[in-house]
Amino acid sequence: MACFATLDTTTKYVSTSVPLFMALWFRYAFQAVATTVVILPLRGLAVLRTAHPKFQVLRGLLLLSASVFAFFSLRYMPVGEFTAIVMIVPLVITLVAATWLGERVSLLRWGLVLGGFVGTLVIIRPWQDTFEWTMLLPLGVVVCNAWFQVLTRKLARTEDPVTMHLYTGWVGTLLASLSLPFVWVPLATWSLWGWLVLMGLAAAVGHFMLIVAYKNTSASTLTPYLYAHVGFAMLGGWLVFSHVPDYWAFVGIAMIAVCGAAGAWLAVREGKVLIQPTES
Repeated sequence: MACFATLDTTTKYVSTSVPLFMALWFRYAFQAVATTVVILPLRGLAVLRTAHPKFQVLRGLLLLSASVFAFFSLRYMPVGEFTAIVMIVPLVITLVAATWLGERVSLLRWGLVLGGFVGTLVIIRPWQDTFEWTMLLPLGVVVCNAWFQVLTRKLARTEDPVTMHLYTGWVGTLLASLSLPFVWVPLATWSLWGWLVLMGLAAAVGHFMLIVAYKNTSASTLTPYLYAHVGFAMLGGWLVFSHVPDYWAFVGIAMIAVCGAAGAWLAVREGKVLIQPTES
């Protein structure tokens, strides 16, 4: 979770100096190459076999779309508030499961979904004069990531998680590469390359550690740790940008964390939803 918060913080930092799609390409390319270098010697080419190539591509497209929304969001929003809003993904998955997949959802879980959305409204505060449409961008991350998680849940029944991870990285890299000739610019300082490397490293290490974690323990054990992402993101926002959420932002963040963690725990207990952290 510290790695993912570092990814968000560095993304916000470079978004003011590096073209969005150039930074996006570097983020995916670094992760894809690093993962391939580590995995292929251990697993061989057999790890690339998949029974659902179309769904692998769709999964990569969904994550890339979520990343585009995330990059735009972080350009305009504080890291902590952005991360808190995005963490309502497990609650949105509950909504999708009930309305699209026909799953039965208990009254308590519906209450938690409502609580999470109220927490989001408390952070965004659309009724205030300070509200801007850019504050709605994290909701694009939420929608794309919710469908990404639903598709992950379906594929995980037959596909190797490492295989899915490899395809997701390379699909994102190849699609982002299409824009590279139009957005590539020389960077003003070498320090920006350092920030880009840190961004790619945080993504690669974070996802690798996540795979190892899910391999060695259950989702119900890991679920409480996922919401540490919000705390680390707030710390990163304070250290790098000197930003501290105001009182109502803290209230909204707390509501989302409590409702999301409780909803994720209930989902795992009922065995209905595969809970994974939000990716960007």
